[in-house]
Amino acid sequence: MYEKVPHAGGVLRNYVAGEFVASNRLFANINPVDGSEINRVAEADAATVDAAVKAARRALHGDWGQMAPAVRCQLLHRVADGIEARFEEFVAAEMADTGKSFHQARSIDIPRGAANFRIFADMIKSQSSECFQTPTDDGRGALNYAVNKPLGVVAVIAPWNLPLLLLTWKLAPALAAGNTVIAKPSEETPATATLLAEVMHAAGVPAGVFNLVHGFGPNSAGEFLTTHPGVDAVTFTGESKTGSAIMRAAADGVKALSFELGGKNAGIIFDDCDFDEAVNGTARSVFTNGGQVCLCTERLYVQRPIFDKFVAALKAKAQAINIGWPLDENTDMGPLISHKHRDKVVSYFASAKAEGATVVTGGGVPVFGDARDNGAFVEPTIFTGLPEHARIVKEEVFGPVCHITPFDTEAQAVAMANDSHYGLAATVWTTNLPRAHRVAQQLEVGIAWVNTWYLRDLRTPFGGVKLSGVGREGGVHSLNFYSEPTNICIKL
Repeated sequence: MYEKVPHAGGVLRNYVAGEFVASNRLFANINPVDGSEINRVAEADAATVDAAVKAARRALHGDWGQMAPAVRCQLLHRVADGIEARFEEFVAAEMADTGKSFHQARSIDIPRGAANFRIFADMIKSQSSECFQTPTDDGRGALNYAVNKPLGVVAVIAPWNLPLLLLTWKLAPALAAGNTVIAKPSEETPATATLLAEVMHAAGVPAGVFNLVHGFGPNSAGEFLTTHPGVDAVTFTGESKTGSAIMRAAADGVKALSFELGGKNAGIIFDDCDFDEAVNGTARSVFTNGGQVCLCTERLYVQRPIFDKFVAALKAKAQAINIGWPLDENTDMGPLISHKHRDKVVSYFASAKAEGATVVTGGGVPVFGDARDNGAFVEPTIFTGLPEHARIVKEEVFGPVCHITPFDTEAQAVAMANDSHYGLAATVWTTNLPRAHRVAQQLEVGIAWVNTWYLRDLRTPFGGVKLSGVGREGGVHSLNFYSEPTNICIKL
């Protein structure tokens, strides 16, 4: 599979105004499995970003802006077809950049990336607007109705954990609504975004409608893009700290913002739960993708009568996880995204131990005796015994780790779950139907799962509260953000 990685050993370029653009500044794209260099990436400078914004503005007022919605939607379907036509290349690129398993890349990341274009292309056809009959003093009345227009030039800044899926989750509704876009993928995962630019080009998307710039945050493409006066809106998924920085940078231009930020998600397991389902579902919610999903559970609250039994069962699940090569069909978990991120996660392990945590399992870096020792792997880890103010209980780790705390009453569990600066997601495990509704509605989160995890209807609102984000994505909620309603009043 790795020999099929597109552009392996070459240079990934920016895509501006319908052309692939080189740069004098290159940075390395590193495989987190073994630390090898996959290829090099052209870093966009301020002039390149400026050219991308200007190209997007021209396209907004050019053929793209005049294009009938039905034709625009046909183009987006062609983009989805183009992703599927190069499916194996996208899978290989995603695996090389992230180290995630062959199964996950094939079954989730790339299929969802293609599906997002079809879903939003079809959904825009039924986007509704308001219409009111307004009485007037002369008795003739007036008609007030709204029309949806594109928001404008949109900066899309995507994360590294689900690179293609989360890029297209923003890109597809933005384009469906008629906007033009400058996309900046994470510097850790530039490959599938570059492949997407090739697909856009081949599909006949007009020049300037989709632009791609590679680079970093401060004093690089990210900062140049978010502070550019020609950008009308910024949509971002990533760390809360980065979101705060983008919000400050965008403040002078009063840009529209949509942020899906970090989480310190809680799971509440009541003693009346279906025990096996709760253990299996919680193991998924803690360790999927090495814990590198914003929706993963890092804090567990287990009712005291089943606490010891639950800890032992989750420990067995963690120890059964096969950490291995992405192409091995038996691999359950790959590496973290980078050595830098691995060092951050390991520092949290050290902090937990220093604060007196009990290490149930894991807590270190595995040793393989092969090239994987040059990669960014950590062990699936479970801690107990820490107070609620401990760092690993309060701060987002974004790794395969959780801390488990016992509780006695429902009110106590809800209070501990809500005692966080974050508010993205939570899980509740119980067979008591009134309790399920009662607890889920009390949780200060954007999404609460009961007796499941990561089950999504893409039409529903997705996002968080507190430090976990601003706004909602998904279905009509995405289309509403990327659309600017204009009221038209007609005197009759």
